[in-house]
Amino acid sequence: MPRTGERGGPRTRAKISEAATRLFLERGFDAVTVAEVARAAGVSSVTVFNHFPRKEDLLLDRAVDADELLRSAVRDRAPDVDVATSLRDATLRLVDARHGLSGVADGSIPFFRTVAASPALLARAREIASDLQRTLAEELDRDPAFEGDGTLFAAFFIAGYGTVLVETARRLIAGEPPDAMADDHRARVERLFDALRHGVLPRH
Repeated sequence: MPRTGERGGPRTRAKISEAATRLFLERGFDAVTVAEVARAAGVSSVTVFNHFPRKEDLLLDRAVDADELLRSAVRDRAPDVDVATSLRDATLRLVDARHGLSGVADGSIPFFRTVAASPALLARAREIASDLQRTLAEELDRDPAFEGDGTLFAAFFIAGYGTVLVETARRLIAGEPPDAMADDHRARVERLFDALRHGVLPRH
């Protein structure tokens, strides 16, 4: 039987995520079991899996937030704002706030090191990116105001943003100053959206 209140809601989920993140960053993802996470969070392993169906999602727990952000950027934009502008503004707000999804959040270096050291986490990150690409493409295909190929636009955006994130992670792990990297990261995000609007190669 689960302990009283351990099924919980957002509070229980947050407690599990915090315990898992601490253990993974201290010891490495592959060295920590779900049972150990459960003990550290004061819940059962069943409760952990109720909130996080996959062990990898204990650390990569922002997929739902990213999904909602993409949907909102398409659905909730003002009538006179195009999709590229809405996505750009949403992405840059994350960067400027050093949000957990931005790639430049405080404390991101241990997180990047942990992900880079685990083939399972890298594989799950690729799956999440594929899911997000599909989400964005579906939203664009349903949007009557969007002109263009939604599948292609979504592929370019997700792949491009992933490239920016990976480069930022690589350079932070290598020891480049976080504040300088945040500025560089923002500039590369800006270039990504310039490329989405105008193409990568110069026109002749």
